[in-house]
Amino acid sequence: MDNKGFKVSQYACAVLLIVSSIALVAYQVIEIDDVATGLLYYVAQSFLLAGSIFGLDHYIKIISKRYKN
Repeated sequence: MDNKGFKVSQYACAVLLIVSSIALVAYQVIEIDDVATGLLYYVAQSFLLAGSIFGLDHYIKIISKRYKN
């Protein structure tokens, strides 16, 4: 079973989360010269989810290579 479309959507979600959090921080810094606490939570959760998506996929690839041989 090929999960290529699913992986592309996961990666797109991760990249869009990171880009949106950076864009929101840049907007707040330009507009009010400050970053709200709620936005910092959003940035942290975005990076955590994106890191989890990329890290878990890499971990699964390593484990599957190890047990194929």
